[in-house]
Amino acid sequence: MPPHARIFAVVLLCALSVPAQAQQAKGSVTGLPLPRYVSLKSSAVNLREGPSKDHATKWIYQRAGLPVEIIAEFATWRRIRDSEGADGWVLHSLLSGKRTALVQPWKKDAPPLPLRAKPDKTAALTARLAPGVVANVKKCDEGWCRLVGPGFDGFMRQDDLWGVYPGEKVE
Repeated sequence: MPPHARIFAVVLLCALSVPAQAQQAKGSVTGLPLPRYVSLKSSAVNLREGPSKDHATKWIYQRAGLPVEIIAEFATWRRIRDSEGADGWVLHSLLSGKRTALVQPWKKDAPPLPLRAKPDKTAALTARLAPGVVANVKKCDEGWCRLVGPGFDGFMRQDDLWGVYPGEKVE
């Protein structure tokens, strides 16, 4: 076996022997996992080019409850990414640990998706949610998430949502 192949094999074995939780990055300020999903607390949140109020505002979010992904931390600032891939810095006080999700934001013109009474594709319909709808995530398990919002409560496939990771269990 060539030396570089042996090194690769050793590195691979070491990586596989470390528990998955130990491999996940942790925020330097909070110690919480990175990346992680949160939501916007306010209906006016400045997305800045850098982690201070001296940096220019790139965008102003105007939708409280919108899910975003924290990808870095610096003091009281969090670097976030939205469902369209835009990223920048926001004050941590403008973020909430409340979990929300967007229904298929990548399919803006698609027909509404079914929301089911139970986590089963044959269960009764409780509503249909259009792409872009923001819903509160009550729980996710085994590929289904329970979503609640104004006038709806039911289950949707986890892979139709942005704001929860594939296979993530939310309680």
